[in-house]
Amino acid sequence: MIGLWLVFWGLSAAQGPAPNAPTAKPPTTAPKTYSEDAVNKGSALFRQDCSFCHGRDAGGGESGPDLTRSRVVAADVGGDKIGPLVREGRPEKGMPPFPLSDLQIETLVAFIHTQRDNAPRRKGGRKGVDVSDLQTGNVEAGKQYFAVACAACHSPTGDLAGIASRYQGLELEEQMLYPRGSKSKVTVTVISGQSITGRLEYLDEFTVGLIDAGGAYRSWRTRDVQYKVDARVDAHVEQFPKYTDADVHNLMAYLQTLR
Repeated sequence: MIGLWLVFWGLSAAQGPAPNAPTAKPPTTAPKTYSEDAVNKGSALFRQDCSFCHGRDAGGGESGPDLTRSRVVAADVGGDKIGPLVREGRPEKGMPPFPLSDLQIETLVAFIHTQRDNAPRRKGGRKGVDVSDLQTGNVEAGKQYFAVACAACHSPTGDLAGIASRYQGLELEEQMLYPRGSKSKVTVTVISGQSITGRLEYLDEFTVGLIDAGGAYRSWRTRDVQYKVDARVDAHVEQFPKYTDADVHNLMAYLQTLR
């Protein structure tokens, strides 16, 4: 009987809905609930190890993002994304690894997901910045601004190729205004008059070192050469007073097309 019903249902579905039939609503998945004990233990662990960056309520802090609006948390199922990230860390972003047990990861996941589920109902509104908040500029105007103010140092098909895939939203704007980890260039002129340009790797009062175009590290005593440092971050800082609000929005709109 069940088999006949399934066959009939399949035929009916293939033929399409009957005239004036109500449109079926897509199924909804209720947020997973966690035990109070798990959430409380996760809360204590989060405040001990994570709140100094991400805030006590996981809503973001001075140096860490709002986890209630994190894409990693949104995609996480049972800790499959959060667990590896916590254990491996993100050294390039200043997040150290935390060697937590499976049980500790479970409670941490319970707390973070509960905070994410409760965030829309929390008074005071959201703390984070949506990508859409930073998509208000004019792409063509941003492209023109880039050609005038940025193209001397950057290329949309060179160093900035795919930058909008590596950074989104506020992260991308931060990189635009004050790039973290940006390496300066240096040109060293030796006694023979030959000049070598590369990425500055080391500089103090005694030694200047660079990575040359071939990827080799080279260094000299500062007293034996002349050198000139081209600090890219300084150029970004010098640009601050020149920006208008429209310039920033337009440039962001253009950079978000570089995927």
